[in-house]
Amino acid sequence: MRLISCLSSGNTRSSRRSLIALVVTALTAAASLVIPASPAAAATSQFRGMNWAVLGDNFSTGTLVLHGLSQSDSNATVRAKANALYDDMASTMGVNTVRLPINTHTVANTTWWNAYRGAIDAATARGFKVILAYWEDGAASGGRITDMAAWNTMWSSVTNTYGSNGNVYFEPMNEPHGYTSAEWRDVAANWLGYHTSAVPGRVLIGGTGYSQDLRDVCNDSRFNATLLSFHHYAFFYSAMTYDAFRGHIQTRLGNCASRAVATEFGAPMATGLDYGDANSTDNFVRHIRAMAQVMRDNQMGGTYWPALGGKPTGTSGYDHYSMYGLTGSGTDLGLTVRNPSGADRIRYAWGDAVGPTPPPTYYRIDVRHSGKAMDVQQPNTDNGARVGQYTYGGNAWQQWQFQDAGSGYWRVISRHSGKCLDVVSASTADGAELIQYTCGTGTNQQFQMVANGSYFQLRARHSGKCVDVPAASTADGVILKQYPCNTGTNQQWSRTTV
Repeated sequence: MRLISCLSSGNTRSSRRSLIALVVTALTAAASLVIPASPAAAATSQFRGMNWAVLGDNFSTGTLVLHGLSQSDSNATVRAKANALYDDMASTMGVNTVRLPINTHTVANTTWWNAYRGAIDAATARGFKVILAYWEDGAASGGRITDMAAWNTMWSSVTNTYGSNGNVYFEPMNEPHGYTSAEWRDVAANWLGYHTSAVPGRVLIGGTGYSQDLRDVCNDSRFNATLLSFHHYAFFYSAMTYDAFRGHIQTRLGNCASRAVATEFGAPMATGLDYGDANSTDNFVRHIRAMAQVMRDNQMGGTYWPALGGKPTGTSGYDHYSMYGLTGSGTDLGLTVRNPSGADRIRYAWGDAVGPTPPPTYYRIDVRHSGKAMDVQQPNTDNGARVGQYTYGGNAWQQWQFQDAGSGYWRVISRHSGKCLDVVSASTADGAELIQYTCGTGTNQQFQMVANGSYFQLRARHSGKCVDVPAASTADGVILKQYPCNTGTNQQWSRTTV
């Protein structure tokens, strides 16, 4: 009002121009105070990612050491290991994003944090995006932050280091299930106000509960400029049809699918499920197919849980859901896809053109000297069931799939049980028996097919010894064992498609 009254007085033309400019500036500033940040409009399909986790649990009261790393590793060693794994993630599935866990203990431990950063820096140097997500400091915390000061100190260190790096994204908390919706949204909004070096467009705010419902966060204008983190697993809910899963997932995305990144979703990748089967009645298959379709429909990106790491299942040494098996040693690490149909379905979710998964090829495997078939002895679905020779009867426990384990080796998988041919206890001794066991990454489940004319030997990777019918017996039920490789026909095998 005072500016307008001055304009009506007898001031000079230049003064009026100056005053008009001031009015425009003032009005523009006032307008900017009442206009909320506009929601991000772009979909998130640029995130083609994997979670790299601790083997055991990211919920830890100590430092986080990712699967394949050692706390004695230097920054250079971590970088070398990370680059080897990123190479395989990129070549097998076109991965360009990795989600990594942090906690207060990891960042506060200067020596390990300096080394751990090698995994972040190796990723950003090759153009990967990195999502740094905070895991509460121990599962007993119940989905809440127990030490807010330490949490903010950690995030200040992280955002001050990486705030200017356009490839690094920040997820203030993984699965804030200990908070009510209102409490969590206040915590997240306060984080945004406190950590101003984190660009909102590179911040992922988790949904309520186990990050499984975005509706309240989506409708809170304080997060209009951020991305959103979404989790969905079949085990969160009762079994559903494919269509029910699709509707359920879409509903919990609210109106914000275009800003959502599915930072966790997964299913078993070691049990031979066919994720390309649109007619499957398996709940996991239905779930992954529905999740992939919703992501594709909404052009959503995501980070599968996990690439490697996570909670080992039984004595297998790896997470049930792990997409990859870890091979190699030192810095010469490699990854092998555990379920090609699962990998294809994740790529489909990311928008790739993926055709139907061809059915696996099964073989009967016959030993030359007796003509009898490799056979899982009864009870033939159990871990530890012995493998022998038996007259072929067309049974599924006499039929096998060869799965590429990399470097010229194969896993030999029973059609009946989905379990792998295994040298018991990874023994290197002569006479160690052949059994079936849940498939893992052990080299005692990897065999080289060494050609001998139209036959081949099956040479165990860990021992270098050959699968052998002891004493060249021709009797049904004789258990296979490993022995030093020789020219005997009781070590020579053929395979025929069934």
